[in-house]
Amino acid sequence: MTDKLIKAISKDGFVRCSVIDAGDLVEDAHQRHDTWSAATAALGRTLIGTLLLAGDIKDDARMSVQIKGNGLGGKIVTTANGAGEVKGYIDNPHVSLDLNDQGKLDVRKVVGTEGTFSVTKDLGLKEPFSGQTPIVSGEIAEDFTYYLAASEQIHSAIGLGVLVNPDESVNKAGGWMLQVLPGASEETISRLERTVQDLPHITKLLSQHASLEEIIERLLGEGQANILSTHPISFTCDCTKERFAKGLVSLGSQELKAIIEEDGQAETVCHFCNSHYHYSKDDLEKLLEEAEA
Repeated sequence: MTDKLIKAISKDGFVRCSVIDAGDLVEDAHQRHDTWSAATAALGRTLIGTLLLAGDIKDDARMSVQIKGNGLGGKIVTTANGAGEVKGYIDNPHVSLDLNDQGKLDVRKVVGTEGTFSVTKDLGLKEPFSGQTPIVSGEIAEDFTYYLAASEQIHSAIGLGVLVNPDESVNKAGGWMLQVLPGASEETISRLERTVQDLPHITKLLSQHASLEEIIERLLGEGQANILSTHPISFTCDCTKERFAKGLVSLGSQELKAIIEEDGQAETVCHFCNSHYHYSKDDLEKLLEEAEA
């Protein structure tokens, strides 16, 4: 399976549609962060939603989402670029919860029902764009939808899903987004609302081996979609040992001397991808020379 994002537009030009298959990507995140099932679902939905929102920015532009609720998982932070690369983490990956009343993973208890949903876009301009809305659901898809309506005045519908196996691995993960463009008729909007209401859950569609193109047809109507682009997506972090080394240098010579004398080594950990970087005493002494230069 190759994870990908497909973007399309209705033939009348009034509805945009994006659909994602992200099973491998969310499994990658699960393995990196050792997330338990409910946390996997919460982080996975946020990663997919961030990719959907970032679908319209340039390859080198960045978009970050921060969900800061009162749930057991703590803060969720994700960052994506327009090239389909995303990274992210959840503060508490080890959330163990019973299934909710619908027999599904209780993402709402992971996220919480009170707090903030924040989006920052760095489009290469002088100042990044930032928007913030309250958490309205805690199920994440509804929170993305509310953000678009309240902060960017975009009428949209979003579906996100992660299906986790009994052994905690990811079975299926995906998402879709519909955006109504200016000039759309009330009839078009009503039809989309009915379509969304009747549409099976995204993980059910993927489990039935529906292709992304078939899901787009179900969303926009048979024969009513023009495919705009298809590109791969992945969990990708841009951290490096050299970048963390600069952070150590920025601590200053006194702090570095203390680390060398007390520990004789150092290790840094990337929040986003959980990569560990080890610095030996020799490494630290070289960094100390830089700090004193």
